[in-house]
Amino acid sequence: MTGERVVCRQSVGGVVAAYLSLTKPRVISLLLATTAGAMFVAARGMPPIHLLLFTLVGGALGAGAANAINCWFDRDIDSLMRRTVLRAIPSGAVSPGQALGFGVALGAVSFALLAVYVNLLAAALTMSALAFYVFVYTGWLKRSSVQNIVIGGAAGAVPPLVGWAAVTGELSLLAVYLFAIVFFWTPPHFWALALLIKSEYERAHVPMMPVIRGEAETRDQILLYSVLLVALTAVVFAFGLLGPVYLVAALLLGAAFIYYAVRLRTEATPAAARRLFKYSMLYLTLLFVAMAVDRIV
Repeated sequence: MTGERVVCRQSVGGVVAAYLSLTKPRVISLLLATTAGAMFVAARGMPPIHLLLFTLVGGALGAGAANAINCWFDRDIDSLMRRTVLRAIPSGAVSPGQALGFGVALGAVSFALLAVYVNLLAAALTMSALAFYVFVYTGWLKRSSVQNIVIGGAAGAVPPLVGWAAVTGELSLLAVYLFAIVFFWTPPHFWALALLIKSEYERAHVPMMPVIRGEAETRDQILLYSVLLVALTAVVFAFGLLGPVYLVAALLLGAAFIYYAVRLRTEATPAAARRLFKYSMLYLTLLFVAMAVDRIV
């Protein structure tokens, strides 16, 4: 009897873990950081705790829904890539139909939660990001265009808009700049990863930049977008939208970003690509922290 209970617990735990993996929690964590950062900036300090919690939970459910549906749509290429072959659907832990139903259910709960406890604008923005990610990026661009991550990255840039809308009930010029910063951050971040797994994208016939344009061109594009990103972060200060505390942090963080991009271009090694990829995540988080601190002080 005891043995049966252990097996039952393990099986239930395995099922829960499989469904959780469909949502890609690591990806969600970075999206929530930009959402929370935008809320602190909009509120010029700590937003109401209940509003913060409902927005983050609703955003997490919406992002998880998009990721689960993405896993359903990409189940054929996931089975061809070493990085994704053990995901819930290719491994058989969750059936395609179950994954799709799970994603749709999460999306519905996300919209209802945000619409009722936050506001309709935040809910609508979350659903627009979900639809853009699923239909425009996953369903169309990912398999057809080398610019897939550039255009498709707009979906991942929506969370700051959601956070801003949650606090203010509207959007502003600063909110649009927050969107643009994440938009320009996405290509160098993702292309650094694409350099590391180029062979897997080739095997799955996914037209990522390193596969179609080559690694040298990809490194050039990473440096170009890195410079544009840092310039954009300075423009926010130039327009008087954020203050000197933010500017100092943006320039220091941006200098390091460009440094890693230059090293990647000159060294052209997987180690250099991995350093840039890891730093890019830290960069975005710290940049939004700096924005919040600037607005508070």
